[in-house]
This record gives sequence, C-alpha cells and structure tokens, in this order.
Amino acid sequence: MMSSHGTYENFAIDRVVYGKPAAETVAAESARLGARRVFLLVSRTLDRETAWVNDMRAALGNRYGGSCDGMPSHTPRDAVLDATAKARDAKADLIVTFGGGSGTDAGKMMRLALKHDIRSVEGFDRFVIRVQPDGSRAATAYDGPDVPQIAVPTTLSGGDFNPSAGATDTRTMLKEIYRHRLLVPRVIVLDPAVTVHTPEWLWLSTGIRALDHAVETICSPAADRRSSVEAMEAIRLLARALPRTLSDPADLTARLDAQLAVWLSMEHNRFAVPMGASHGIGHVLGGTCNVPHGYTSCVMLPAALRWNEPANADRQAAVSEAFGQAGRPAWEVVAGFIAGLGMPRSLTQVGVTEDRFETVAKAALLDHYLHTNPRPVRGIDDIMEILRLAA
Repeated sequence: MMSSHGTYENFAIDRVVYGKPAAETVAAESARLGARRVFLLVSRTLDRETAWVNDMRAALGNRYGGSCDGMPSHTPRDAVLDATAKARDAKADLIVTFGGGSGTDAGKMMRLALKHDIRSVEGFDRFVIRVQPDGSRAATAYDGPDVPQIAVPTTLSGGDFNPSAGATDTRTMLKEIYRHRLLVPRVIVLDPAVTVHTPEWLWLSTGIRALDHAVETICSPAADRRSSVEAMEAIRLLARALPRTLSDPADLTARLDAQLAVWLSMEHNRFAVPMGASHGIGHVLGGTCNVPHGYTSCVMLPAALRWNEPANADRQAAVSEAFGQAGRPAWEVVAGFIAGLGMPRSLTQVGVTEDRFETVAKAALLDHYLHTNPRPVRGIDDIMEILRLAA
C-alpha cells in the first residue's frame, strides 16, 4: 500500500542541462554563476586519454584556475584533503567535477572542507551523520558550503542529484554519510557523448545502482504515488537503455535515456523515501571491502528483494510489471537482467568470502538503511541471512 501523505523538499539545484556538449555548457554555467577561479576535479583516465578535459579548460579560458585528476573509489578522507589543498591554493570559487560518483562526492566534501577550513582527517568528524541504536540519525547543524559545484557525471551512480555525500574514514575503513541541502551541485550536466569512454563494466554496474535506487523506492513503505511513478519510469528506461548500450556503445540516445532514468531514480531523496538493505549493506561492501559502487547493487539487490518478499510482495509485483514481466518474482527478474548484462551476481564473484560476513553484518547495523528496510532487520543474524542469499 502506498503512503497517502508526504513532503517534497527542494534542494539547491539551479538547473539540469541535458543533451548538450559538456565543455561549452560548463563554460556558460560558470559565467552565469560569476565564477572567476574554476577548479576541475576530473577523472584521471579522461584527463590522460581523451581531449575532453582540455576542451573544458579551453572553453573556460581565463576562468580556469587549476585542476586535480584522480579520486580513489569510495572517496577516502585523505584524498579529499589533498584535492582540497590544491583548490584552496588555486583560490577556487567554483568546483567542477567531471567523472564518476567518487569524484562527485569528493567535490561536495571539498566544498565542505573549504567552508570550514578542514585540514586534517579528524576535522571531518563533527559533520558525519551518526546512526543511533534505534536507527535514527544524529547530525550536528552546520553552515553549508559557499563554493558552488557543477557536476558532469560519466557514470550512472546518481550522486549528482543527492544532497548527501559518502566518504570513507581511512582510520576505520567505514564509509560514512554527510548531508546538507547545499551539498548538492548547483548545476548538473548530462552529456551522453562524454560517457562513451566510461569502461563498460562501470557504466553497466552503475546503471544497476540506479536500478537499485528505483526498486528500493517502489518497495519502501514510505513510497507515495509520485515517487513510485517516477521510479517505475526509471526502471522502464533502464530496462531498455542498458542492453542497447551493451550492444551498441555508440548509441547516444540510449545513453541519454539511461542518464534521464538516473534523474528519475533519485527523486526519492526529495520525498524522504528511505532505501533498504541493498543500499545499507552496499555501503559497507564499498567502504570496508572495497567492492566497486555499482557491483554492490549487482550482488545485493536480488538478495534483498528475495529476503523482503514476505513483507512487500505487492510492491515487488510493481517492479516485475515495470520490466514487462508481470507475475514473476521480482528478485528473479532483476537477477536475470543483471546476469544478461554480464555483471557479477554473487559476493564470491566480487571477492567477499563467507569469513568476512560477520564483519560486514556488524558494520551494516550502523547504517541507517538497515533500520528502514521494508522487512524489519532485527540483528546480525538477519543480515547474515541476506548475505548468504547473495553468496
């Protein structure tokens, strides 16, 4: 049954520009925002193997202030500090992130560090959202960043539309969440052409990450009619677009459809629709076990659906319907779709063996989304059950 009430929250996104060339759009938006010292945080591969980053520098002209290439997966705090120091030295008044989700989150964290003059790993501690034993979140109020961000994503992870950032505390190897309505980029540029160079595994697996957002939105007890409608359309788009990009990587129409699906899949944030166990366990697999962001959804989403089926079979039926496979169990439909894209389907395939399950389960209890899962998670034993379904 869908929620019949809710609140829609606007974040600080000025605009989303889609289907236009990235370099000229970034230049035009930088001018509109009045930036004079634009700092680029870019993918190392894009910087070294394509002309797109140089095109962006050239388009910015005398607004270009400096750049940093490469951000490790899961956005380690120490790497954020290194990039922030370079942006600080460049007197950056606008951060442009050009690459995958870790770079997007790093841009948010850099802006937080610039605002609060964070210069040590410990300096981020007071901004982390902490999960209490009852699953509620505790966060310190603080001023949001002044330096804006333009995001040019080259994957489908969706963090560009999210007012939260994930970053890994390198002392504990736990990925933690930071949230402020001003952390979201002011401008998001969706240019399908710059995604052609994204490795196939990364493009497709982050597409499953977007699918995870949409599926867990529909399956949430907090989902209302509008968030569900948008999530259903996201699934329909991804179900068509991802196989098309697999068969023809140069199909820019399919790539843009996938990018638009990401946008739809992320609307759950505006309705405060929480995610479930796939996301909660996925955060731990990323930060603690170094599983790539998209792969966490590939291996956990079918398992979470299967475990949750007794609690929300009616909502899961809508997922199967969106795939055009009404009547089949959603976990089977999703698992088959993932397998058809050649993505990993088990924890073993991504290097997480059963001897690590207890460590993962204990850390996952600290994640908010384990406490908002449709079927109540009552402790480590329940999480271990889900992990074994994904083994």
